[in-house]
Amino acid sequence: MAETIKVGVLGATGAVGQRFVEALAEHPWFEISALAASGRSAGRKYRDAANWRLESQMPEAAADVEVVPVDAKSIDADLVFSALPSDYAETVESGFAKAGCVVASNAGAFRTEPDVPLMIPEVNPEHLGLIDVQRDNRGWDGCIVTNPNCTTIMFTLTLKPLMQFGLEKVTIASMQAISGAGYDGIPSMAILENVVPYIGGEEEKVESEPLKLLGEFDGSEVIPAEFNVSASCHRVPVMDGHLEALWVGMRDDPTPEQVRQAFLDFDPGLSELPTEPEHPIIVRDEPDRPQPRLDRNAGNGMSVSVGRIREGIRYIVMGHNTIRGAAGASVLNAELMYKKGYL
Repeated sequence: MAETIKVGVLGATGAVGQRFVEALAEHPWFEISALAASGRSAGRKYRDAANWRLESQMPEAAADVEVVPVDAKSIDADLVFSALPSDYAETVESGFAKAGCVVASNAGAFRTEPDVPLMIPEVNPEHLGLIDVQRDNRGWDGCIVTNPNCTTIMFTLTLKPLMQFGLEKVTIASMQAISGAGYDGIPSMAILENVVPYIGGEEEKVESEPLKLLGEFDGSEVIPAEFNVSASCHRVPVMDGHLEALWVGMRDDPTPEQVRQAFLDFDPGLSELPTEPEHPIIVRDEPDRPQPRLDRNAGNGMSVSVGRIREGIRYIVMGHNTIRGAAGASVLNAELMYKKGYL
């Protein structure tokens, strides 16, 4: 590969920002050149600004980096990873793209824009072609590429190998970890010994994003896939790992064994990307798997586990929401952009 690319992290002190720092600290292609956060953190050493809450140690390479403001003028980077809140990201990310920077965003601000790629590299790598459309439309030297909602990523990855059977209808019930709401997202007394059967805006994202992800790029736009998704999303007292129950209706009515084999045979051909796990979909044959505590770190948190494949077709999906569903997803998108010559 060519020399390493300078990268920055926007929102570096938050839950997903810390996952970005963890993923990038020893990355073979990317070198952290800037960690950016809000005004109250800017000017402080990262070790003092970030309340590190991951199970790993704060990387030494980041600990003494001085945090800078979230401003394109303050950051010397060719690529930035965004862990910003969506309302803030809309203005900030477009500013970086206008300034010539490539933005790999975990935020939701641009996911529905027709000229912005919404990416899962194993699912729709050809959608990177929207970058050229985006630059032509907006007059940007840089670009924005997004990854989906953390819940969407898990089950859409498993739908890709099932498209051969003719997807018609997907029903999903999610059991989502509290880390998906951020450190301050849910008061402890609201979630302990409890399940919250509502996550604002989540069901709408889960029902719409797969249609763009599994749609066809015709060279100028993405034609959405033609199947229906119905979702019910719930917050449960689990730290990390979203568990999802799926019911999938397909034209060809495959058997559970055919579905299981489709998962086992799935090979997206991305083994040259450093963050890509050896097996993006892992089949768990035990009757009580997958489980968040047992399976969320499979493939360094980048593998999705499936199990309980039954007549119907019904099955369970589980993945690490802040790695596969957030920071790791953006890093994998950036690796694909690098490989395809967009960096």
